[in-house]
Amino acid sequence: MLSTITKPLVALVERYLPDPYLLVLFLTFVVMICAMVFEGTGPLAVIQMWGDGFWGLLQFSMQMVFVLVAGYMMASTPLVRRLLARIAELASTPRGAIVLVTLVSLAASWLNWGFGLIVGALFAKELARKIEVDYRLLIASGYSGFLVWHGGLAGSIPLAIATEGHPFADMIGVIGTSQTIFAPFNLIIVAALFIAVPLVNRMMMPAPGDSIYVDRAKLTEEEEDHEAALTPADRLERSPILSWIIGGAGAVWLLNHFLSGGGLSLNVVNFLFLTLAIVLHGNPHNLLVSLQQGVKGAAGIVIQFPFYSGIMAVMVGSGLAASISDGLVSLATPQSFPFWTFLSAGIVNFFVPSGGGQWAVQAPVILPAAATLGVDPARAAMSIAWGDAWTNMIQPFWALPLLGIAGLRAKDIMGFCVVQLVVSGILITLGLTLF
Repeated sequence: MLSTITKPLVALVERYLPDPYLLVLFLTFVVMICAMVFEGTGPLAVIQMWGDGFWGLLQFSMQMVFVLVAGYMMASTPLVRRLLARIAELASTPRGAIVLVTLVSLAASWLNWGFGLIVGALFAKELARKIEVDYRLLIASGYSGFLVWHGGLAGSIPLAIATEGHPFADMIGVIGTSQTIFAPFNLIIVAALFIAVPLVNRMMMPAPGDSIYVDRAKLTEEEEDHEAALTPADRLERSPILSWIIGGAGAVWLLNHFLSGGGLSLNVVNFLFLTLAIVLHGNPHNLLVSLQQGVKGAAGIVIQFPFYSGIMAVMVGSGLAASISDGLVSLATPQSFPFWTFLSAGIVNFFVPSGGGQWAVQAPVILPAAATLGVDPARAAMSIAWGDAWTNMIQPFWALPLLGIAGLRAKDIMGFCVVQLVVSGILITLGLTLF
């Protein structure tokens, strides 16, 4: 039984997995040593690369923070909260709760990764109020839906190569989402994960004696501020008029953008979710309350992303990333190329947990190799995208916002996520190579 295998694995991870901030410090040290040992780069040169690259992804970091914050604001609107409460009524047993939270998280993550992370946490807490279920597995199930994000509408790599003037346009041109996100092979992978991930989570259910439950008294619902408006400023903050005007303007821009042939990009997705949040929160006051809560979840990203930017700079500047990618891809044939690309992306993602950052690191190696072997560049790009999403199951960086909402530590859920890593790796590999 899968739960028998999971039990010692969970205990092992709980004992030895450090805090994500300590992990990024450790990874920084490891990458520096590897750059010196395997690439022959001098210590001073490595430190110079690290310091020079520390702030190299500030624009992208802001985009990522905004994805998370906009996703939180959207997920915390009264409409979405009522919808989650209604859906939670569909579960009546612990196993049903596990399956349901996984499906909701998968669907939300496919729409938008930030939205998925927050919905997964909020919905898990909603279910925990109603059903006595192992809280660690419940939150891990909410996080496991994150597996599909890079094959969904907010996938940074497919959206990047669908944007005019992207950095590698001279090599591959502009590749529309019909060849990546909506390509048959990608949709097959997504469908397979929608079936397998909930079933695996259900099979990992611990025995009652091994389960850890949450104190339901701590899962109190956040109350809205209903204090009467005493000043003109208070009344203006609670008036829906400005929200309707700005939300309407945003809707007009989005409609015109799509009717004019514009496609999805990271900025467009962010704009869409911000517009929806502005409208659905009803007034500026409610939106700002939600914003304050959402920003708290981004704290881990703010402190850790520069370190990962520094790691990326060392890996690129020293040639370490190219060596990893080139070493694995050199083993490839036209048929096995997606597998080796996927595997190399999974490894690199552990050191550079950013789809956009990873694309900048690996594309200069992967795309020429794909052209030499005659591999479709869209499939090569999606192999990197899926590799990036895959090892997020054991790279706790992106779990930080969800864990903050749930009140858990990374080590509490990662043992369960390791099992999903194995199962999903097999399914994604088959999808990339056989279809």
